[in-house]
Amino acid sequence: MIERGVAATSLDDVRARARVSKSQLYHYFADKDDLVDAVIARAVDDVLASQPHLADLSSWSAISAWFDDLVAFRVARKGRGGCPIGGLASELADQREKARLELARAYARWERPLRRGLEAMQARGELDADADPSLLATATMASIQGGLLLTKTRRDPTQMRIALDAAYAHLRSFAVA
Repeated sequence: MIERGVAATSLDDVRARARVSKSQLYHYFADKDDLVDAVIARAVDDVLASQPHLADLSSWSAISAWFDDLVAFRVARKGRGGCPIGGLASELADQREKARLELARAYARWERPLRRGLEAMQARGELDADADPSLLATATMASIQGGLLLTKTRRDPTQMRIALDAAYAHLRSFAVA
């Protein structure tokens, strides 16, 4: 489903790829929607687990290192593949309300470490007191998603670097000297 899309993947495709019988598949998943929910959960967990810097984004150097890792991953993949969460959101958000809500929660989970890191920096006086960490985290996520989409479309990881450099400059514009 991540590779082909949900609509282009049948339960028979999944069954064949997993090398399981129909009864085994239906033992774990009542229907395709149930399987899609599991795919969303797995995709979210995989995306977040692949970003070890999310554990602590409470410094400018940690945010910079996180961005560098995101770019390095795109370089290693030669610009291929986009964001599994973004791909699922693009396909499902207007089709299944339950999926849309789960994907919205996924983005919130992804933003949370940055928001918390920015809040910690703000508490230490390193981020302007008037800055809104929630809005900054959402703007950063928009840059990440845009960078991923442009990188995938253009097969050029430089697009991710450009998007993240712009996000970093925006974040740093709220730094206290």
